[in-house]
Amino acid sequence: MKIKSANGATGCLLRVGFSEFVFRVYEDGGSFKDYDLHHSDIQMTICDPDATFYEDGDSLSLDHNPQTLGIDK
Repeated sequence: MKIKSANGATGCLLRVGFSEFVFRVYEDGGSFKDYDLHHSDIQMTICDPDATFYEDGDSLSLDHNPQTLGIDK
């Protein structure tokens, strides 16, 4: 088993099923590794100008920005 710190890693949080997520880390040449999430309270920073929070009453979501989705504000 290879073990290395993930502290400082850059990747993408991806939904791969209805309620399943992986943390994808890209490598040189375009290959990638998908890590299953077992960590219970990991901190992440969003570094994506296309990411937008939406609040509609009690419904809260994180999605692409309105222009990407074709939604008028």
